[in-house]
Amino acid sequence: MKEQQNIPTGKVERAGKFVTTGLKVGTNYIKHYTRKLMDPSVSKETLHQDNAADIYDTLSNLKGSALKVAQMLSMDRGMLPKAYSDKFAMSQYSAPPLSGPLVVNTFVKTLGKTPAQLYDKFDLHASNAASIGQVHKAEKDGKQLAVKIQYPGVASSVKSDLRIVKPFAIRIVGMKEVDMDKYFAEIESKLLEETDYKLELQRSIDLSAACAHIPGLLFPKYYPELSSDRIITMDWLNGLHLKEFLETNPTQEIRNKIGQALWDFYQFQVHKLRQVHADPHPGNFLMQPDGSVGIFDFGCVKVIPEDFYTNYFLLVDKEVLKDTARRQEIYINLEMIHPTDTPKEVAFFSELFQHMIDLMTLPFTRETFDFGDEAYFNEIYAYMDELYNMKEVRDSKVARGSSHSLYINRTYFGLYSILSDLKANIVTGQERIQRLVNGEQP
Repeated sequence: MKEQQNIPTGKVERAGKFVTTGLKVGTNYIKHYTRKLMDPSVSKETLHQDNAADIYDTLSNLKGSALKVAQMLSMDRGMLPKAYSDKFAMSQYSAPPLSGPLVVNTFVKTLGKTPAQLYDKFDLHASNAASIGQVHKAEKDGKQLAVKIQYPGVASSVKSDLRIVKPFAIRIVGMKEVDMDKYFAEIESKLLEETDYKLELQRSIDLSAACAHIPGLLFPKYYPELSSDRIITMDWLNGLHLKEFLETNPTQEIRNKIGQALWDFYQFQVHKLRQVHADPHPGNFLMQPDGSVGIFDFGCVKVIPEDFYTNYFLLVDKEVLKDTARRQEIYINLEMIHPTDTPKEVAFFSELFQHMIDLMTLPFTRETFDFGDEAYFNEIYAYMDELYNMKEVRDSKVARGSSHSLYINRTYFGLYSILSDLKANIVTGQERIQRLVNGEQP
């Protein structure tokens, strides 16, 4: 892949790139409607493909927050047209990398030495590149190392990038600005944390240690003395990303072992630690032939407030939800129902949310669950599509759902997506989760 020689870091220069892309998107719409006048049967698929390519090309060269938003959108199946989700998914581990001179410059500025002075060997060509940074392979004292380097200008451009990318997100997703505003503050705070490599380093060390006892998980060792505010050095983990792993045609037993390890990893964090690795895209996991899985990149961690946790997981308790008044109270606490809603709106949205909750919490209500059940996911995606097209939902004057739910929902959607691709059949019941919380072998 061709390397970038520079990244636009100034607000004006970055904004100019978005303006140019906006003009391209506008031209694509003109082309589409011209074709449709000549042939009414023309679908929007070509329009989506052209727009996705133009937008991704801009985002992948700008890097940073804008590309991260695209990555997040790509994980929400059913939210985006397929052309967008397929293209944006490339940001998970295949964005254009930075050139060698820019990499060396980052080392000199933050650690005072070149890579050649710090490591016995250092590959100036990136092994993979994503939204916030890229990874290089190195060697020191006989150890294979992974060195994560943050792109220049990422931290300082978070706020301005999000203001610029918001109109694209609104148009692509089809939501009103009022719906997006509620969550952009949460996204901004998480992105600012992701650019704080000192915070990420400490979280990586702490969460890896806390989860090390869970069977089937591998974590790298981290090296603070070879890290800075824009560089993190850790052990190199071998393994395959999900797509390449599935191409090896692993056995169902191996698929199940990996799926179980990931399920246990997430339930322990949520229910015991009250903080969770909230970036469960395939680029952050390396599958092993023996059924274990390597986990890294704790840049995006969601700390879960106790009050939100209590209300959120009451939704799994079927006995609690039989009480209509109690259920409505929980919905209000989670900002799914608002005090200003009319009785008709309360009834409508309560029924709407309850059906989605029944679908999403189904694995928690059974001792084992087969994530290879395509009918289950087809029902979820069909219902999401139905919600998206409901006039009452689209015309709602308020955003529904706590801002805390944004990254928790994202975490579970991402986990379910990986388990679905694995077609994993695993133990998901409350008894196993409770053993994990109690520190017992699951």
